[in-house]
Amino acid sequence: MKFIISSTYMLKNLQTLGGVINNNNTMPILDNFLFELDHNSLKISASDLETTMCSALDVESSDQGKIAVPARLLLDTLKSFPEQPLTFHKLDNHTIEISSEQGKYALAYANAEDFPSPVSIEDPSQTILVGDILATAINKTIFATGNDDLRPVMNGVFFRFTPEALIFVGTDAHKLVKYSRTDIKADKPAEFIMPKKPLNLLKGVLLGSEEDVQIEFNESNAKFSFENLELTCRLVDGKYPNYEAVIPQENPNTLTIDRSLFLSSVRRVSIFSNKTTHQIRLKIAGAELNISAEDLDYSNKAEERLTCDYQGDDLTIGFNSKFLTEMLNNLNSEDIKIKMSLPNRAGILTPVDGLEEGEHITMLVMPVMLGNQ
Repeated sequence: MKFIISSTYMLKNLQTLGGVINNNNTMPILDNFLFELDHNSLKISASDLETTMCSALDVESSDQGKIAVPARLLLDTLKSFPEQPLTFHKLDNHTIEISSEQGKYALAYANAEDFPSPVSIEDPSQTILVGDILATAINKTIFATGNDDLRPVMNGVFFRFTPEALIFVGTDAHKLVKYSRTDIKADKPAEFIMPKKPLNLLKGVLLGSEEDVQIEFNESNAKFSFENLELTCRLVDGKYPNYEAVIPQENPNTLTIDRSLFLSSVRRVSIFSNKTTHQIRLKIAGAELNISAEDLDYSNKAEERLTCDYQGDDLTIGFNSKFLTEMLNNLNSEDIKIKMSLPNRAGILTPVDGLEEGEHITMLVMPVMLGNQ
């Protein structure tokens, strides 16, 4: 088994696949890339049992064969090479030899038969999305997902495809983001929960990509195919919470404000907030927004005033500044709206501008109860 490949071309593809491999694997074989050579095509796979990612690379070869190569050692070796052709040659002593312009390097390989077989998706539903749209949907929702092992359904992003729109939701019960595209529709309704790790892998590869991504899925697994890559993952098992029920419908108080001014102010004031609650207070009256924070344990406090456009009754409400900052960072608009009803009801953030046609974002943040209203 012998093939020739460009060093930088191989490294670029392996760095993407390397994101699948865990630092501490229960099975030693998962520390390897699986190489499957079929003449001029080399298929490389990485897996952690839950997620498998494969890439098809063009090589010069007339051979066929399969081996498992140590991932970390190979990546470290490739990083040290300038652009050049590399020759990989499988030897009889259970090693694979890499020949470069500088010298020769031998790696011990493992048996390809020990590598887990990829999951085949029986009777899948499918839809097609532009890569950048999928990456944007992941980007806008993944930060709102949870990390609670007791509620695994909240640790992933909920995908909901309907004949009216594609909807993506992330929530951890304190904040919620609903991102929808009414300009893209599915033939038939479907829904599933995608885990965080494969979403981060997809986001990294697809951002800015105009390539079509084919999504195939059934009850337990999903497969994303695009360009020369394929990602298969196990879906989160369980029923997603009824997110529509927690979005308040009656919100008579509306604050409209410049996003970056508001974000800068929240960041500064929050430095003085309690390090446990991260609580900041918004006091809105007329066209004035007063943002304040206080840490009684250390006698630290800060207060800023901003001019805003406000329709509604005077209101004082508390929010976790970390959640507010995350949300404002994930919006691209110049101005944002915050709709509120009462100090103990969720606030709803929406961008005023900066959206494509058919693109909709609703962000919800639960209030922090203020001790001395």
